[in-house]
Amino acid sequence: MADPARAGAQPQPAGTVALPDGPAQAWLVADLDTGRILASRNPHEPHAPASTIKILLAMVVLDHLSPDNFARANTSHTQVECSCVGLKPGQPYRVRELLSALLMVSGNDAANMLGDMLGGQRVAVAAMNRKAAAIGARSTKASSPSGLDGPGWESVTTPHDLGAMMRAALRYPLIAQIMRSPSAPFPGKTLSNQNELLSRYPGDLAGKTGFTNLARKTYVGAAQRGSRRLVVAQMYGTGDLYSQAISLFDYGFSQP
Repeated sequence: MADPARAGAQPQPAGTVALPDGPAQAWLVADLDTGRILASRNPHEPHAPASTIKILLAMVVLDHLSPDNFARANTSHTQVECSCVGLKPGQPYRVRELLSALLMVSGNDAANMLGDMLGGQRVAVAAMNRKAAAIGARSTKASSPSGLDGPGWESVTTPHDLGAMMRAALRYPLIAQIMRSPSAPFPGKTLSNQNELLSRYPGDLAGKTGFTNLARKTYVGAAQRGSRRLVVAQMYGTGDLYSQAISLFDYGFSQP
């Protein structure tokens, strides 16, 4: 993604929507199709991505597996902290279902299972890092399929790289479909998309949030107005990142 300013908030043209500077410490708003950055603050500042890295995993999964491939969950997939979709050991799950759990409810258990379906966690992470380099997210280092961190294996990315990931991910029809769907079927339940902007922001196309103590709040999303499509990425945030994202989208769409 093209970036004329590598740090600090860019000045805003006169007569535009006010540019919000916070609560995320690092952010950008850019044209989704061309990559041109319209405004940013610390867009190349590295931070832990938390669950926004799951977008990278989703692309790797579809590069190597058919959506109709399936496997059976085991106990190791369910032994994970934070967000879980509730996999049951012995139950078969299709890739399509696991991707819905990954992107809509941020299931860390689904991420673990998809990692094993790719050949194991280390194989999956290596493939994620190769994919990041291939799409221009060269400051990104994944250390786990889910985005969870641990001693000696902290993941890192930047707002610039999250924008590049979303831009690449929406070229996958299934990822685009899942991320704009308010709900999806899953064995034993119906999943509800956790992206609040699907209902709060007209034209919202996709969004993925994340949170860990190390990353704080993270978000990357895309929206469309008319023929224009924008991407917003926010990192190391507190408070209501959705409201800031709405303001950044409004700012971007106000540009000529």
